[in-house]
Amino acid sequence: MTDLPLSPDDVAEIVALLDGGGYDRLDIRTTRFRLRVNREGSSWTQDWDFSESDAPATVAETSEAVTLPAGMVGITAPLPGTFYRAPSPGAPPFVEEGDQVGPETVVGIVETMKLMNPVHAGCSGEIVAILADNAAMVEKDAVLMHVSA
Repeated sequence: MTDLPLSPDDVAEIVALLDGGGYDRLDIRTTRFRLRVNREGSSWTQDWDFSESDAPATVAETSEAVTLPAGMVGITAPLPGTFYRAPSPGAPPFVEEGDQVGPETVVGIVETMKLMNPVHAGCSGEIVAILADNAAMVEKDAVLMHVSA
């Protein structure tokens, strides 16, 4: 499985139902996945868990599972979703290996529930490795890039 088990339209329909009701939480559990949706103020957050047999093959490792090389800082995904290296299809990537970044430099986008969330470097240095492929599913806190500090 390389995509989420629900389409973006499915998730949008779930959120529309929740917006129309008095619910603050929804927990969907199947043999393949678990989706938890929570209301936080006027917006929604989501958390995905996949069963071992159906976990996406392209999910980047979380920061807890990765030991960074000496002198490196990891840029991590702020939330789960689809990671994009460029602002739109066919556009050049935000950054390439060898580029200099600052804390506010946008290095990618994570799409979650049809919302595009910018990923900021959060540190200064040179991009030395890009670990997540374009359009790859990533987990929250997955290491996307290494920066030499």
